[in-house]
Amino acid sequence: MAALCAQCLWAAPKIQQVEPLCWWTNMEIPLTLMFHGEDLQDAKVSVQQVIGNKVMRGECIGLVPGKQHNAESPNYLFVDFGVFQPGLYRITLKKGNKKATYDYLINERRAGSRERKSFDASDVMYLIMSDRFVDGDESNNSTPDTREKGNKSNVDGRWGGDIQGIINSFDHILKLGCTTIWPTPMLGDDEEAWSYHGYACSDYYHIDPRYGTNSQYVDMVHKAHEKGLKIVMDMVPNHCGGSHWWMKDLPYQDWINQFPEFTNTNNCFTANYDINASEYDRKLSNRGWFDKPMPDMNLENPDLLKYFQQWAIWWIEYADLDGLRVDTYPYIEKTPGSQWLKAIREEYPNLNIVGECWTRPAPAVAYWQSGAKNFDGFDSNLPTVMDFPVEEAIRQALENDGSGWGNGLTRVYDAVTMDYMYADVNKLLTFLGNHDMARITDIVKDKDPRRVKLGYVLLATMRGIPQVLYGDEYAMTANGDPNAHSLLRAPLPQGDQVTPAMQDMFDFQSRLFQWRKKEPVLHFGKTMHFLGRDNTYAFFRYNDDEAVFVFANASEEPRTIPTAHYAEILSKYKSVGVEPLTGEEVDFNEELNVPGLSTFIIKITKK
Repeated sequence: MAALCAQCLWAAPKIQQVEPLCWWTNMEIPLTLMFHGEDLQDAKVSVQQVIGNKVMRGECIGLVPGKQHNAESPNYLFVDFGVFQPGLYRITLKKGNKKATYDYLINERRAGSRERKSFDASDVMYLIMSDRFVDGDESNNSTPDTREKGNKSNVDGRWGGDIQGIINSFDHILKLGCTTIWPTPMLGDDEEAWSYHGYACSDYYHIDPRYGTNSQYVDMVHKAHEKGLKIVMDMVPNHCGGSHWWMKDLPYQDWINQFPEFTNTNNCFTANYDINASEYDRKLSNRGWFDKPMPDMNLENPDLLKYFQQWAIWWIEYADLDGLRVDTYPYIEKTPGSQWLKAIREEYPNLNIVGECWTRPAPAVAYWQSGAKNFDGFDSNLPTVMDFPVEEAIRQALENDGSGWGNGLTRVYDAVTMDYMYADVNKLLTFLGNHDMARITDIVKDKDPRRVKLGYVLLATMRGIPQVLYGDEYAMTANGDPNAHSLLRAPLPQGDQVTPAMQDMFDFQSRLFQWRKKEPVLHFGKTMHFLGRDNTYAFFRYNDDEAVFVFANASEEPRTIPTAHYAEILSKYKSVGVEPLTGEEVDFNEELNVPGLSTFIIKITKK
């Protein structure tokens, strides 16, 4: 369980915020506290240890103040500390005959925290839109300390999804075969409207009360671990919310990127690696605001960079997280963005972090993956990137009949041919859709469930880390415009809302992902694929001992598998294998026919 943070004991109402809320011994990153209050500039800092109810006098050796630096605002003070022993410490800020005190907790770091494991290609990630998923506690749908109240009749409003709803759904997620949960941001977002999406943070250290409390969030992670589930936190270092408390009193004028008038980002993060790009476009990409309620943070400010490094590390340590997802990663200032991730990975060398790099083609995505052999020597320190090129190829292959040169599943083949660009293809987050794009069932031709199932077979068997958007296990559709975010982000169907067709889709995906769990060759095996010009796609996932063969037929006509084409790899394996979802034996020496809009899977072993 996470340690509790100390509370502020004000001698006078001078200190309003101290962040991070608490800290630990034996951390890699040095501790810097940000104090915000009234006239804190140049305050003298001293520390005494508190044991029981007694403030100890004399020299304090457990928490030692070091360098302190003022901000431009007189109401901030940044102080470096040496952390040597766990305990409760009273920090005093003194100016003249005025002083304010704050009791600060240093916890002992839990054993094995640094070496924690994370999610990888053996996992399947389940993406939840936190406010819309499941309302497990109606009592917190509206709270007195948040401006936007719960209103399920407002399609753009708060609908009440919460921490309890996620906990209540653990068994559903496990039955589906998913192992890792990615909820969209659950930190404070106190905008007057549209706050349900959570991407305009107003408090980096507290869960939004409409989801629950910090302790309930920690309890969710703990209960997930008991079930064998992992939790990934969605973080947004690129921008904050306009309602964040510091917007009324910025520490520095360059704490955020500012312009004479509102200026959008140009959404041109290709300028980060384009050798022909202008400095004008490059700066606008990183410094322009994502939207009016989302001030763009300037990570080139060293105090802000340190603040964000500690923020991410604090949540990992406090809540015992299993990984991070980073929103709009390429919009962050390039070099400090890499430094932000570097600090996290130095603290947790095995932690996986996936970044949203929403661009195409593959070289544009591959640039952002750590380990890429980039021409400019840049390394993002981002281990995993989202595979938007393959997502686009699968959706385009299934949205029509695939007629015409280069269409259909040829698009998927062409997308996978670019795998040589990536530093590690096993660290690609693969998906058919997410919370920002039309649902896969709304995309495929005729909303045909056979096409959806074909897409999910590809997702489950291709290289990478599969991610499922909540509700797609039921083939959910948007009730209206499929591209309207508020419509596609509907609650997960419950009870009698689940139709037989929905249940059939769930059962299919459950069999698929439960089988995938037991197949290491699908997690870390190599790929050999074969081009088909008849709207088919064939590939092997293989290692030294076994292989899984997949034949996808996206045409409406039956196809015969051309097994002779695959002799170079089939010759290494026994001719008889097993269809894993049915248990039936299959002989490659026989003619194998695959019906239209379906797939064929066989597990084979070495001779």
